[in-house]
Amino acid sequence: MTSNTQDGRRIVSSRHLAEGEGWELSELEFGMIVAYNAFSRWMTRCMAAAGQADLSPLDILILHNVNHRGKDKRLSDICFLLNIEDSHTVNYGLRKLLKAGFLTSEKRGKEVFYRTSTEGAALCDTYRDVRRQCLLDGLAGAELSGSELRDLARSLRALSGQYDQASRAAASL
Repeated sequence: MTSNTQDGRRIVSSRHLAEGEGWELSELEFGMIVAYNAFSRWMTRCMAAAGQADLSPLDILILHNVNHRGKDKRLSDICFLLNIEDSHTVNYGLRKLLKAGFLTSEKRGKEVFYRTSTEGAALCDTYRDVRRQCLLDGLAGAELSGSELRDLARSLRALSGQYDQASRAAASL
């Protein structure tokens, strides 16, 4: 369905998930699907404009996470902060970023720690500049204020906890 809720129709991805009580959640889920795909497309195009077209959305998230606050990160830290259960996908991204020269690694005991290289940090800075030019400047006149964006982010984090709990419940069935 692709109409609005004002005339009684709902914007959902799957009508069978929107029947009965809780249809609003299906509408929200469709919004998250569309937003996720738009955000993934944005990240790859922003990174391409920054000079690196070969990175996937996950690679980009990993690079920015490792660059965050200039602190060394372990695989488990990255997975935890990005809420990724399959560490193999993150490990693959780390190897790809190491091979491209955007990260360095250091083994300490049994743990491997990752940090951005000079090239990786410069790429993150260029991405930030492209983001400012193409996205932030356009948000200046948007309908959402900074406070509203923070409230939305808080709600999304809370909602992720609900989905995590439901995932655990489903795994026990």
